Amino acid sequence: MNPLSRLYSSTLVRVARAALVQRMAVQRASLLASREQQANMSRIDDSTLANLERQYASGLTSADLIDVCSAHGIQLSEATLRKYVQLGLLPRSVRVGRKGKHKGSLGLYPARAIRQLVRIKEMMAESYTIEEIRRDFLFVRTDIEQLEQTLGCIFQALARVLKQRRQDTSAERASREVSQAKRQGRDLVAQLSSIEALLIQRPRMSGVHMGAELSPARAS
Repeated sequence: MNPLSRLYSSTLVRVARAALVQRMAVQRASLLASREQQANMSRIDDSTLANLERQYASGLTSADLIDVCSAHGIQLSEATLRKYVQLGLLPRSVRVGRKGKHKGSLGLYPARAIRQLVRIKEMMAESYTIEEIRRDFLFVRTDIEQLEQTLGCIFQALARVLKQRRQDTSAERASREVSQAKRQGRDLVAQLSSIEALLIQRPRMSGVHMGAELSPARAS
């Protein structure tokens, strides 16, 4: 090999080695960031999530959602939030009018978006892809949201009728039954969401079991 060829080959080796070192550093930094975020998320237990959902029972703006995430060590930008909504990972916001004239309206996300976002971040920290999250996370989510929206429309229509007929003798009883039906509707949606959450955990647990089964084979 002539000196020029040796120099060229040596240069290629140095460049390849530097690129490998840089790639390993990026991967290590990404892994550390993922572990740090997962450790932060581990502090958001069910009790904390339930308190947040009660605090924002009437809904929360995108700024509120980003602030809640930031306060609990979860990175979320406005662009990422929009992306998750467009992909169907999070529910869309609903325009709600402000009190007073000419105050406009606000886009409010349902309180459950906090819990869904935490699940998404947990799955991403466990190396799930967006497509896997969509497949394992959304198998009944759209139907549940549609049910909730349909129930909301029904109760709004009933409220308008009750307001028009508030002088009727049957209005008081009907109002009580509507209130009871609302509670039952909320309980139904919450129960279905809880069932979905349990089923979502199955792929993760399956992955853990598969890893445990494969580990002796690797060792051998």
